[in-house]
Amino acid sequence: VQLVESGGGLVQPGGSLRLSCAASGFTFSRYVMNWYRQAPGKERELAAAISSAGGSTNYAGSGKGRFTIFRDNAKNMVYLQMNSLKPEDTAVYYCNAHRNGPSMDYWGKGTLVTVSS
Repeated sequence: VQLVESGGGLVQPGGSLRLSCAASGFTFSRYVMNWYRQAPGKERELAAAISSAGGSTNYAGSGKGRFTIFRDNAKNMVYLQMNSLKPEDTAVYYCNAHRNGPSMDYWGKGTLVTVSS
């Protein structure tokens, strides 16, 4: 099982980034996919979630209205489009795959997003 994030980097406030997560080794279309983030000195928190078929999304925290999560089940990919980035969005962003019954969780290693002028 692998989840490999990409697309992080340094961006100026107000800019945009699109994070990508490539999944392999499991039945991607059966899993809810989540993006979590962990800012320096803080706990990991959920940023966005998308249902297995992609029909339902959920956003948490300050990303609401600025972040968009979407997935391509044919390509085993999930994305996080981040607009109007703020310095407080600086964090390591992690891709997570979650399934219930029985519960399974897979994690990527993360990609660093730094928002700074």
